[in-house]
Amino acid sequence: MIDISTQYMGIELKNPVIAGACSLTSDMETIKQIEKAGAGALVTKSLFEEQIQLERFKMDEDREKYSYRHPEMITVFPELEHAGPKEHLYWVEKTKKTLSIPVIASLNAVHEETWIEYAQLLEETGVDGLELNFYAFPRKIDRDPQSIEKEQISILQKIKEKINIPISVKLSCFYTNILNFISQIDEIGVDGLVLFNCLFQPDIDVYKQKNIFPFNLSERADNRLPLRHTGILSEDIKADICSSTGIMTGEDVVKMILAGASSVQIVSTLYKNGIEYINKILSNLQFWMDQKKYSSLNDFRGKMNKKNSDDPWTYTRTQYVKLLMNPKDLLDNYPVP
Repeated sequence: MIDISTQYMGIELKNPVIAGACSLTSDMETIKQIEKAGAGALVTKSLFEEQIQLERFKMDEDREKYSYRHPEMITVFPELEHAGPKEHLYWVEKTKKTLSIPVIASLNAVHEETWIEYAQLLEETGVDGLELNFYAFPRKIDRDPQSIEKEQISILQKIKEKINIPISVKLSCFYTNILNFISQIDEIGVDGLVLFNCLFQPDIDVYKQKNIFPFNLSERADNRLPLRHTGILSEDIKADICSSTGIMTGEDVVKMILAGASSVQIVSTLYKNGIEYINKILSNLQFWMDQKKYSSLNDFRGKMNKKNSDDPWTYTRTQYVKLLMNPKDLLDNYPVP
């Protein structure tokens, strides 16, 4: 009997495949389909502080749009306030009550006080865990990079003091030394790390000469970045690793577990192949395990991370040097037409 159960953030999962935060996890019909297809857990679409701020501004703008035309009636209308995160919180609570699989809330805030307030409110919905999205795009060239990391570490520490559910941090890869930063938040006692966040990037329409913001899905080759860092970190940190970005197939799941991941998050493959593709990913994972005579994920988890690999230099830049010294290897794999 093949056992594909795992543990992530201290949460028991029936399998390592987690549906990541996206529009598919913000709709009642699709979340039911995700559970039916066999996902081990689900991350709700993020609660964005900036979205709440923009909605509040738009509401105030619309409400005051024609006030100057009827000054004598301004006081007739009651003062209205934006509901803030209440609608999102209601949705998260409803999701938790609807599904039997673990539900993890996702938070993306700006100000420290909002991070803490929203984290507490999300905990009250009854979710099994909380995922914090940490990244920063400095707007000032003279901002000290250490100040950005210290700010995020401080936020994590204060949230941990206020809530009791497991916490994971979903990171971008844009840190001067991502390994050092991960080590620092691991020391704080974060329960899980999601490597990495696939951020939307701007583009330019050269014909219309305007900025555009395409919905960019990841590709399989993108999973090499989380694979590398999972392989390097899995033996050195206490937190569970959830590999993310470019996880498209059952084979990709196997790779990440071999590198030391506890679980994976998938999004792009759900859009490209349909939600029901989760079942195929799990079937392929089980088929591979059966072929290799593995009865559980623990039998091969971390078998090919940096510590256990026959060639630990694979996870360092030395592979680039080796390629320069043996260009035939490249030509054999990618022959010149």
